[in-house]
Amino acid sequence: MGKGKLSKFADMQAYPHVFEYPYAAIANASFPLKGRWLCGFFPHSGPIVLELGCGRGEYTVGLARKFPEKNFIGVDIKGARMWSGATESLREGMQNVAFLRTQIEFIDRFFAEDEVDEIWITFPDPQMKKCSKRLVSTGFLQRYARFLRPGGLIHLKTDSPFLYTYAKALVGLNRLPVLHDTADLYADGSGADDILQIRTYYEQQWLDRGLTIKYLCFRLPAGTAGQLQEPDIEIELDSYRSYNRSKRSALASHQ
Repeated sequence: MGKGKLSKFADMQAYPHVFEYPYAAIANASFPLKGRWLCGFFPHSGPIVLELGCGRGEYTVGLARKFPEKNFIGVDIKGARMWSGATESLREGMQNVAFLRTQIEFIDRFFAEDEVDEIWITFPDPQMKKCSKRLVSTGFLQRYARFLRPGGLIHLKTDSPFLYTYAKALVGLNRLPVLHDTADLYADGSGADDILQIRTYYEQQWLDRGLTIKYLCFRLPAGTAGQLQEPDIEIELDSYRSYNRSKRSALASHQ
């Protein structure tokens, strides 16, 4: 039996590479490492890569193993899930890994201009009802532009046809440079890339149920964030989940 939530939260408070700043902690005070991640925490001055909505931190830890010259930060508000990656990286003595427990809506309060090189968004809630909450909406891209270096990469991996269609429409409308685009990552050979073969807990669930994985990688050029437009299109809703992410209505039908 795994550790309980209270025990996990107690562990996290003692971990030197975990920073817990929910809204109540960041609302009235600046984050001390903003603009200082490389000189104040990470021992190596390599690029900084974020995993937003990191969950258990599979991508954060997996990428950090493959690229020891880069620095990786997993971001999520759910500390009980984050505990897995935080504990694993601590036990392995990984010095290029950190975790930040906070709401992603406030992500720009933790990083200074040009401080981040890449962003991974792995299996986020598609937010079919609320465009403003989608992690690849114009509102969030504008937040990222405040700290992402010009031309920095944004990687989206998703099981959601709805979110994938939306992201492609947004990227196309705004003419953002696309480096990779596939609607079936493992069927077309794209998944042969060892980076893309890192699989999250939820990704494996989708694959086991016969769902396809979509991947979109694009750049956010300098000066474009303030001019981004939302696509005005009708998108078919995902048939296998309800609006509430926790209630996936028809997963059994895909088994």
